[in-house]
Order: sequence, then C-alpha cells, then structure tokens
Amino acid sequence: MARGVVIRSAAWLAAVLVALPLPAFPFETPLSDTAVRDAYLLGQRRDEAAARFLNKYTKYLPPPKSGPYIYSVAFFTPFALVVQDSSERSMGYSAQQAWLDHENREESVKVVVQINQTGFYSNSTLMSGPSGNQSGSSDDYVLGASGFWKAFHVQVSSRDKELKPSTSSGHPNLFCGDDGCISTGATLELEFPAKAFDSDSATVIVSPPRGKPAALEFDLASLR
Repeated sequence: MARGVVIRSAAWLAAVLVALPLPAFPFETPLSDTAVRDAYLLGQRRDEAAARFLNKYTKYLPPPKSGPYIYSVAFFTPFALVVQDSSERSMGYSAQQAWLDHENREESVKVVVQINQTGFYSNSTLMSGPSGNQSGSSDDYVLGASGFWKAFHVQVSSRDKELKPSTSSGHPNLFCGDDGCISTGATLELEFPAKAFDSDSATVIVSPPRGKPAALEFDLASLR
C-alpha cells in the first residue's frame, strides 16, 4: 500500500514539474546541438549571406555635428557569437571543435560599441581629469594620447533594470603605415549572461563625456 502511494506521489510530482512553465527567453538559449552546427556552418561560409546575417545584430548611428562619433552598437546573441567565432577561424576549424568550444563556456550576450574619430575629435583622448578649472563639468577634460574610451559609459538594461556585465573591456583601433600608427577610434565590449535577458527588448545607452547620450533599443524577439 505504501509503495503504491509513493509511486502515485512520484507520478504526480513528475506531472507537476512537466506542467511548470520553463523560463522564456526572447532568443535561442541554451543552444541545441543542431543550432550550434547551423551557426558553425553559416560562419564557415564567410560570404555575403553570413555578413548580412551578422549585420542584423548591429545598429548604425548618423555622425554628429561635433564631438565623438558613436558609430555603431551591436547586440550579439549566443547564436550570433558562434557564427562570428566560426567565421574568424581557419579553414580547418571543425564542427566538432565548434561544439566543444561552445560547451566549455557559459552562453553569453556581447554588446559591442564602435567609436570613430572625427575631425572634431581626431587623434585625441579624453582623460579622467579636469583641464584647468575645478568646476568638474563634463566639458572639463584634458585631451591626451590614449584610452579616450574610458570616459564613455555604456548602460544595458532589460525590463527597465540595469544589468551588470560579467566582463568589460576596450581597445584602440589603429591604422598603421610606414610612418607609424594613428588612432581611428576605439571598440568597447561588454559581456552578459544570456539568461539575464528575459524580455523581448533591451536598451543600450552610450554616454560620451560630452554631448548627448545615444540610446538604442533592440527587438530581441527578432534575433535568433
């Protein structure tokens, strides 16, 4: 009798667990084996189709009249990151290695901000110190030689809640010739756990040290 009760209780618990709604995400995560292979194959094509696919994850902004040029903001889902990684690998990169690489890291979302130099902001850097007076206003910054991206603030939110990146970094973009290298801008990269995005949209706000912030909204349900 007791054994029958245990069996019925276990069956009831299993039914309840099956009936419970699973966490819903606007894009595909976690990726299935089939999805990883699809992303790997798309990246290996290295053609216009792959470029067009990745371009859907990027928004471009018009150049400002003055000040720093926030050129683009990209929101790469786990699927898009596998496509991107595959496209950057050598011809000998296999589907099995792509699967192993994916299995060995937590699925994440990467936000990439591209900042270009302009004629008003050329070959210079915004340092964190005031220029001379002690007002502390946003215009009181010294022009220096490197690391100007450190004065930019990137905020990513979902459901009106600001998310904390698991990693963040920045580096200059350089054009090098026989006479040396010049800075053409910088790239900022922030990574977030994919499971942090449980809404159909996400907002990325890039605030320069002077001038108006750029706010972009991404329709995550339209991304794979």
